[in-house]
Amino acid sequence: MTATAPPQPSASSSAAEPGGRPSRSFNPFRALQKHRNFRIFWTGQTLSLIGTWMQSVAQGWLALELTDDPFMVGLVAAAATIPVLLLSLWAGVFVDRHDKHRIVLVAQALLLVQAVLLWWFVWTGRIDIGTLVALAFFGGTMNAVEIPARQALLIELVGREDLQEAIALNSSGFNLARIIGPSIAAVVIAQLGLAWCFGLNALSYLAVLISLLRITLPRRPRVAHAVTPLEGLRQGIAYMRGTREVSVLMRMIGVLSILGISYLTLLPVFARDLLGLGASGYGTLLTFVGVGALAGALSLAAVGRFVARGRLLSISAYAFAVMLILLSLVRGPALAAAVLLFAGFTMIMTNALTNGLLQSIVPDEFRGRVMAAYTFVFVGLSPLGSLIGGAVARVAGVEWVIGGGGALMLAYVAWAFGRYPEIRRL
Repeated sequence: MTATAPPQPSASSSAAEPGGRPSRSFNPFRALQKHRNFRIFWTGQTLSLIGTWMQSVAQGWLALELTDDPFMVGLVAAAATIPVLLLSLWAGVFVDRHDKHRIVLVAQALLLVQAVLLWWFVWTGRIDIGTLVALAFFGGTMNAVEIPARQALLIELVGREDLQEAIALNSSGFNLARIIGPSIAAVVIAQLGLAWCFGLNALSYLAVLISLLRITLPRRPRVAHAVTPLEGLRQGIAYMRGTREVSVLMRMIGVLSILGISYLTLLPVFARDLLGLGASGYGTLLTFVGVGALAGALSLAAVGRFVARGRLLSISAYAFAVMLILLSLVRGPALAAAVLLFAGFTMIMTNALTNGLLQSIVPDEFRGRVMAAYTFVFVGLSPLGSLIGGAVARVAGVEWVIGGGGALMLAYVAWAFGRYPEIRRL
């Protein structure tokens, strides 16, 4: 078990102007230049995420090919996230008590195994919907532990001062991969077949494993924990319930997860049934989401230290809901791509700002549990949105899922910021 000590600031850069005032640099890549460990981690993680996005495109399309059923597409997505719902809160206690770096390393190695198995089953023609659901569930089990550990690890890589920038840059890497991965996937599907999206994803895990092995962190002294894991879980829940800002932000991200993210799950159905596109067209739409999200993440990395983040969160949350309503109304591929560009921008701003605000509030001893709760809410509750969305899409059409979710989210955001105006001042 390891104790979490505050990371030491890098000596390689200055964070202040002469006279002690904070630097006004708007360079979005400042944290990468300043922190060696974060630079190594970000590079390997981004390369690996390109493969992950290739797998995501292939997995959604494969589910549609195997079943021709929007509900089953939602079920596969739900299978990947239900373990997060079941396990992530306990994983947070585990993360707070153990070496976060080692947890991430082991989990990434097991995710490599999952990608190899997907490649083999598809390549040999032995894949069926049950196997696809089972492997998605296995990957979700690994993510239930890996995601909170990776989120909690960031402060050890960059320190508290640069944490918001690191979170935004982490999102930028995710969305750079969202741009590149689906584009490569479209070519690979057309030229080599779905199986090789899974195979290339397996190879991409080598990048993140190598980067994790190159990171050097100070040894943490082993400490004995006076309370049981169950009591540790209770303490974490009590802290989150008793801290009003944390409670409000968690509810905000829950609404985003259930009502907002299902548009990505059902995008293959939207692309095929409403826009008349094939697999490559679907990949192109995902690319536009990624371009917008990358722009949003880099914008936040550049200005996040100098703006009122609570006010910016309210603007981005409103705008994201409006983009979903607009998306439900369009029927042309070009206009849909434009709306998805802005949806990606506002979605990532909302997500990264909520994450950054939570991490700026929480004390280090609760960081793993709060990040696990964030994972539980943002990732773990999304199966509910996926399953409800798939069921409604089967009966009423995918456009009602996307537009209805946007309208409900717009109403909630208006209520939440009216009821808790202090969130704007964070």
